[in-house]
Amino acid sequence: MVLAEGGATQWQRRSVAVTGRGLRFDPKRAVDLAGGIIGLTVLLPLLAAIAVVVRLDSPGPVIFTQARIGQGGRRFRILKFRTLRAEQCDGTGVDQVQPHDPRLTRTGAFLRRTSLDELPQFLNVIAGDMSLVGPRPHVPGMLVGGRAYASLPSYERRHALRPGMTGLAQVSGLRGPVNDMATARSRLAYDLAYVRRQSLRLDLRIIGRTVWREVLCRMLR
Repeated sequence: MVLAEGGATQWQRRSVAVTGRGLRFDPKRAVDLAGGIIGLTVLLPLLAAIAVVVRLDSPGPVIFTQARIGQGGRRFRILKFRTLRAEQCDGTGVDQVQPHDPRLTRTGAFLRRTSLDELPQFLNVIAGDMSLVGPRPHVPGMLVGGRAYASLPSYERRHALRPGMTGLAQVSGLRGPVNDMATARSRLAYDLAYVRRQSLRLDLRIIGRTVWREVLCRMLR
């Protein structure tokens, strides 16, 4: 899929007028909205159960919010189940959470390993801040080895689309903290490849691989 002028893909820009008032149908947004509502509805019992376990495991709020960069560089508040001890949560996101991080709660370690901590982001999708699939949103001023992630060439192009709950980089083995510039470059390459190739078929493949590989397989480990 060729990148269209202005950074959007052809599929994203292929909209159909549905009323005489000039309203446009965005197929990717329609899939996001339907998927967000269905996902939130179907998983509501699981969300409620996780919320109870998080609250019982350690004192503090169930939901953790943090500033992230979205489409066009606009900031929004991402929603996640809290996985760290409340007094050690980093609202800036500068101190990335590592595997076996001592700040993790017992429940939090499991939620991060299975990506279940990301489920509240269905609300971000419904609100229009995020998409089901897209480049994962970064915290403002994200650093990698003391260097700004945004200093990489073409970095801003990853903001052409809404950030996603999951993405091409994540299902390609680049999941978790970014601790060196080599990993940062690789993840950015996948993000830019997604921006160029984005389509409904690719989105469905990424969603399927996320559910199987990143959630179910990790739960069975």
